[in-house]
Amino acid sequence: MPATPATPLQPANAEKTYTVHRADLPLSCPTPDMTLWNSHPRVYLPIEAEGEARCPYCGAHFVLAD
Repeated sequence: MPATPATPLQPANAEKTYTVHRADLPLSCPTPDMTLWNSHPRVYLPIEAEGEARCPYCGAHFVLAD
């Protein structure tokens, strides 16, 4: 029997801006808590230096909160 996640998975690329924390690094889009069946290939985004990053595939904007 497959394990079910504690929280439901988000649809991939559903929002335009995501807030992430240092505990979430390394940052990838789609993030690990998103479904992947309808998304683009995973890409890792450098967010540490600038505090924000934009996905080159879907345009999602990520902001580092801490």
